[in-house]
Amino acid sequence: MSKLTNLTPSIRLSIKNPDSESGSVFGRGIADLCLGGREKGSLNAAAKSIGMAYSKAWRIIKETEAALEIQLLNRDGAHGSSLTDEGNKLLDSYLEIAKRVQEAAEKEFHRLVD
Repeated sequence: MSKLTNLTPSIRLSIKNPDSESGSVFGRGIADLCLGGREKGSLNAAAKSIGMAYSKAWRIIKETEAALEIQLLNRDGAHGSSLTDEGNKLLDSYLEIAKRVQEAAEKEFHRLVD
């Protein structure tokens, strides 16, 4: 049996604004922050859960919001934050596309190496 069958492809998905000159995209890192924010109700808690400083998470979110021209988070000061409707829709779409593409890549990879 080939050692190739033990391998798996890894797909990196990003969503970008083609009109933006910024290099900021909605990718796995932003998705993790948004998902953590959704689950924990706080960008600070989400950042801490992935080992990131809050100031860096805040900067990344702001840069991504500017590049995509959408607001991802509603901020409520000391009371935390929540995803906007657009933020939720973008996150859900990203997660679903990533899942489908990963499954298709794994299926195709194993078809080719078996």
